[in-house]
Amino acid sequence: MVSRARPRGGRPPLPPLLLLLLWVTGQAAPVAGLGLGSASELQIQRRFVPDECPRAVRNGDFVRYHYVGTFPDGHKFDSSYDRDSTFNVFVGKGQLIAGMDQALVGMCVNERRFVTIPPKLAYGSEGVSGVIPPNSVLHFDVLLIDIWNSEDQVQVLTYFKPSSCPRTIQVSDFVRYHYNGTFLDGTLFDSSHNRMKTYDTYVGIGWLIPGMDKGLLGMCVGEKRIITIPPFLAYGEEGDGKDVPGQASLVFDVALLDLHNPKDSISIENKVVPENCERRSQSGDFLRYHYNGTLLDGTLFDSSYSRNRTFDTYIGQGYVIPGMDEGLLGVCIGERRRIVIPPHLGYGEEGRGNIPGSAVLVFDIHVIDFHNPSDSISVTSLYKPSDCSVLSKKGDYLKYHYNASLLDGTLLDSTWNLGKTYNIVLGSGQVVLGMDMGLREMCVGEKRTVIIPPHLGYGEAGVDGEVPGSAVLVFDIELLELVSGLPEGYMFIWNGEVSPNLFEEIDKDGNGEVLLEEFSEYIHAQVATGKGKLAPGFDAEMIVKNMFTNQDRNGDGKVVAEEFKLKDQEAKHDEL
Repeated sequence: MVSRARPRGGRPPLPPLLLLLLWVTGQAAPVAGLGLGSASELQIQRRFVPDECPRAVRNGDFVRYHYVGTFPDGHKFDSSYDRDSTFNVFVGKGQLIAGMDQALVGMCVNERRFVTIPPKLAYGSEGVSGVIPPNSVLHFDVLLIDIWNSEDQVQVLTYFKPSSCPRTIQVSDFVRYHYNGTFLDGTLFDSSHNRMKTYDTYVGIGWLIPGMDKGLLGMCVGEKRIITIPPFLAYGEEGDGKDVPGQASLVFDVALLDLHNPKDSISIENKVVPENCERRSQSGDFLRYHYNGTLLDGTLFDSSYSRNRTFDTYIGQGYVIPGMDEGLLGVCIGERRRIVIPPHLGYGEEGRGNIPGSAVLVFDIHVIDFHNPSDSISVTSLYKPSDCSVLSKKGDYLKYHYNASLLDGTLLDSTWNLGKTYNIVLGSGQVVLGMDMGLREMCVGEKRTVIIPPHLGYGEAGVDGEVPGSAVLVFDIELLELVSGLPEGYMFIWNGEVSPNLFEEIDKDGNGEVLLEEFSEYIHAQVATGKGKLAPGFDAEMIVKNMFTNQDRNGDGKVVAEEFKLKDQEAKHDEL
């Protein structure tokens, strides 16, 4: 009801005789004047006066009013109600009978007056043939509906304005607002609230009635104002052909929800920037961040916090809306920033889900971590003992303590809290690849921090209930013990020369057959005396059993001399 501006202009005054005839035939009507007196004088009774009267009728004003005209005996001779249309006329310009011209002066909108007009101020001794007898006293019950003057301008009354107003409506801005549209008497003719949808439009380019175009200028998001528009800046003489009659003043109670310009880019407000920011995000990085998404009026439409899960995405590659793609560039881990995105860089005219079309979006984000798929691990040595000559390598058995956390400091796990070390064989696949890499070339007593990107950690899936998907991990490590491993490919080695009669030594009963029990007893005896060494960190019995199985070529549960071979004699086997 605030669009489709119509031509301005008023109807030229009609000649008094024509006005008289129009009124007699039911097209014109009366108004109230001032003063009390005898039947020969104009009499006015104020039947109802509203509590507030910001403006009263003056000569030269244009009014719209309802009336019922009766004779003193109560016989009705005319009524605007019967025509379902107000009587519209200028006051004090000779367009009414003299008594009505006087009676309307000083009236307020919604005021009701009972007016008695003597013949000399009405139709006199002649009357109107067939309608008003000569020398008739006329009674008019008048209710004033509307009042305006050709010199009026748009009136703006702001009754709420937010404390923060970084931007106001300018010409060519696009706005979304709610409104109630009423006439001056308070009658509602339209409401965006009833449709449960904002009114969305450009301002100042002719998409609105002129008065609304002007009345919206300078508003802040969140501001509420009342805009009063005279008809020549609204729908003029013709009205809108539906709900707004001709020559109607309009009152709009407006609440501004959204504001942007098609030329806008995103705006960024840094809330918290960590003191240490070794790296800022770049196009192609993968980010994990939390956010609250709101409209400009503060309405929440989405939140990662409510799902208790970060939003994880690549940036700068079109995986998110353009405004967010741009707004996430250059952030630090741990940074909090506000990103305001105009609709053409968000969800456009159509919107999405519970995001209205043409909505400006506000994202308050907290960056949890980011990495690049090309990243390797990062190792920072915090402490090294003075004697740091023996360094860990593949196959070594390590005992170490660690604290595992996310980049934002969230603790995931700690061996110190459990009171026991974590023990692995380096290079055996017992830990994620990034940890395996991070434990290389450490000496006992050394402390270091290892940062592991997800593709070298727990990947996109993470560990359910423990490690989020695509999370960068931080391990603070202290190596407590190192047992040197065996050469690659060996699970058992001799520390000295191998007996040339090895099979006979294992076959203690000399029956030419070695059973698992004999084999196991012999190997453990060599380890106990230091003549042999099993690979550390593995189940010794399982190693011995595998060694025996490898020697038992035919799988009959016993090894004979013909089957028995050392590793250098049988390269594809790891035993002996």
